[in-house]
Amino acid sequence: MPSLCRDCLTPFEHGKRCPSCGRPRILSHPELFSLSIAHMDCDAFYASVEKRDNPELRDKPVIVGGGKRGVVTTACYIARIKGVRSAMPMFKALGLCPEAIVVKPRMEAYAAASREIRDMMNALTPDVEPLSLDEAFLDLTGTAKLHGHPPAIMLAKLVKDMREQLQLTGSIGLSHNKFLAKIASDLDKPRGYSVIGAAETMDFLENKPVSLIWGVGRATQSALEKAGIRTFADLRRWEKDDLHARFGAMGDRLWHLSRGQDQRRISANRPIKSISNETTFSEDIGSKDQLEGIMWRMALKVSDRAKAKDTAGRVVTLKLKRANHATLTRRISLPHPTQIADKIYRTGQSLLDQAVDQGPFRLIGIGISDLVPADQADLSHDLLDPNAEKRARAEAASDKIRQRFGTDAIKKGISFR
Repeated sequence: MPSLCRDCLTPFEHGKRCPSCGRPRILSHPELFSLSIAHMDCDAFYASVEKRDNPELRDKPVIVGGGKRGVVTTACYIARIKGVRSAMPMFKALGLCPEAIVVKPRMEAYAAASREIRDMMNALTPDVEPLSLDEAFLDLTGTAKLHGHPPAIMLAKLVKDMREQLQLTGSIGLSHNKFLAKIASDLDKPRGYSVIGAAETMDFLENKPVSLIWGVGRATQSALEKAGIRTFADLRRWEKDDLHARFGAMGDRLWHLSRGQDQRRISANRPIKSISNETTFSEDIGSKDQLEGIMWRMALKVSDRAKAKDTAGRVVTLKLKRANHATLTRRISLPHPTQIADKIYRTGQSLLDQAVDQGPFRLIGIGISDLVPADQADLSHDLLDPNAEKRARAEAASDKIRQRFGTDAIKKGISFR
């Protein structure tokens, strides 16, 4: 059976130890050297970057996230043993693991590490589809001649290089389509490498829960359970037309995925759909002045990201979360797309006026969506607001100062509220 040593990358016939280095980290599978669709998922990425940059944290439970009123962004595996999970309220996480060290997110550091990993992936194939800073799909079809090795070996080399050069680890899922590759990458974390071949697909999925399907959340899962569908085997008992009649377009997707069929291609140029920023407060805030000050700082971050990506948005969305966790969302479509912080902020301000009396709030967020290239952005500004163009020129000048001297080099008075 085709086998691979994950430590020294030696391919060989099946055995319990590598014939070259003698180590036991062996990957064996009948289709190992014929599959080429992969998903790479970094292991506890944010927490791993924090531990790499601060060795004192290495053997301690680390939670990356907000204060006591916030939520867990990422937890290291030591904390996960205690039951801490992403998106868990911080108070609950600290109740499970009171000795954990809580670290505020450093997005700049995570983005820098992500770029280094992305460079490594791009060296393997031009077909890399990022899903976030810490995970991506890769299509290595046709690259064996270029690299002199099949995709399975090059993927093992990728995570080996990540570990040795960046001190970060990742898990690989290798299969014949995106759906199965993503499932595989989560089977043996951390530092996992799992393979799901075409021949075993139906048997592998047979008794797995439908919650494995990407995009099946609690609401969809509840609807499926009402129809008596809990496993892939249950799904296969339904005719395609019946699934479509019951669940619409989702029914067609479920029919194909229950059989391990996924025709989606890996797209290196998959467009982003929105740019946003949000924050959770340590204490509820009801003051409109305070909320506006926070919203300005977030609008500036959204604007900076839009300018960096050379894009603009037609829709501005304001998100608010009340003390009881109820979420309020307000959005408005603009006459022209924008990337100007002043425009994003003033639009958000009008949306906040509609909802501020329902506070106090524990979270606020603002973002833009329906994105278009920056050259389609509103450059003439609002003709009904004669000062809009003047503010835009001031913002452009402010951008240049911040680019040269740092993001805190110049601030508007509103940001100190």
